[in-house]
Amino acid sequence: MARFTAKYEIESPIGIGRAAEVLAGEQSSGTFVRLAAETDELRERSRARVERVDVLNISEQPSLPTRRRGSQYERGIVTVSWPVATIGNSLPNLLATIAGNLFELAEISAIRLLDVDLPREFVEACPGPKFGVTGTRRLAGVEEGLMVGTIIKPSVGFSPDDTAALVKQLAEADIDFIKDDELQANGPNCPLEDRAREVMRVLNDHQEKTGKKVMYAFNITDEVEEMWRHAETIQSLGGSCLMVSLHSVGLAGMRALRDHCDLPLHGHRNGWGLYSRSPDIGISYVAWQKLWRLAGADHLHVNGLGNKFTESDSVVAESARAVQAPVCEDGPTYAAMPVYSSGQTAWQIAPSRDILGSDDFIFCAGGGIMSHPSGPAAGVTALRQAAMAAREGINVEEFAKSHRELSEALERFEKPTLTKT
Repeated sequence: MARFTAKYEIESPIGIGRAAEVLAGEQSSGTFVRLAAETDELRERSRARVERVDVLNISEQPSLPTRRRGSQYERGIVTVSWPVATIGNSLPNLLATIAGNLFELAEISAIRLLDVDLPREFVEACPGPKFGVTGTRRLAGVEEGLMVGTIIKPSVGFSPDDTAALVKQLAEADIDFIKDDELQANGPNCPLEDRAREVMRVLNDHQEKTGKKVMYAFNITDEVEEMWRHAETIQSLGGSCLMVSLHSVGLAGMRALRDHCDLPLHGHRNGWGLYSRSPDIGISYVAWQKLWRLAGADHLHVNGLGNKFTESDSVVAESARAVQAPVCEDGPTYAAMPVYSSGQTAWQIAPSRDILGSDDFIFCAGGGIMSHPSGPAAGVTALRQAAMAAREGINVEEFAKSHRELSEALERFEKPTLTKT
């Protein structure tokens, strides 16, 4: 019988072995007491099973508040498995199983979901990205090299005409990708349909003149039927990308979009810190991103090196690699396009490329383009020059000596202190 497994780092006042058994019972056939109806046959067929327990250390105080106290708190790694037959091929119910009530158990004083391992038949029953790297490149007309992108700034406050004016400037600067900020929704100050019509008028005109169709990710985050309507409108106008806030629409919403729409889905992870910031509770990106790829996300944000948030460079590197790694060992890869963003400039391009060993990513710079001393066009050129230096294996500061836009960018933006990834 096929099973799926989840790996956790947990801490417990009763020992992690016993705590893992409590977790397995709570998340399958058991409860706080043995039930008369919970026969041995039922347990064998349906229960979760503790597969491995590895103790890391012991402390005198709990990492998180807990009603259950102890004289010491054991911490370590546990692996638990479940039969697929319990949940079927359902991503929402998979999430309820591996990341449900277990976070509240009194016997556990810290818990993080580190990874999930899924059997091939479960993976193949999920749709996966419809476009991924290859389809994105085709629609954006970028056959090789990284995709240089940016975000509409200021995040909110522009009218549809204001947005289109900035998009025209960016398209003429030879940008590859533009996205709405996640805060720019479908409000009366800048209705999505009006914004899409004005932006696509500019981008369609630009394509007529140059042959290049800049990819614009419109934020369609909303109720499911509204998102379908928005998607149809954008596609009818010639748009080539849709953006959704993943935590707002949920796995079921993402799957509904993937099945209904025929444009790449740009997955924005706003709110991610709620799951990732604490070392004592939450979900690792390695586990989290698998679910979104299975649901159909074509692009996934991975933060950026030297970012303005709290994640370390090593976590960013792990996240970027994870998005392109196989979901399971012997099934479809379902690779998505990593999106670097958050305080990115020409300084971060070479190390970002080194993480993946290729140019298969979108490099989004907001201020790193808009605040270039010679304007946005020079900002885009500077990033392309930095990418050229990286491909040719030339130090970016050396390359800048003969490339004015890059030189100005390096002088304008502070060199970040990056850690080894």
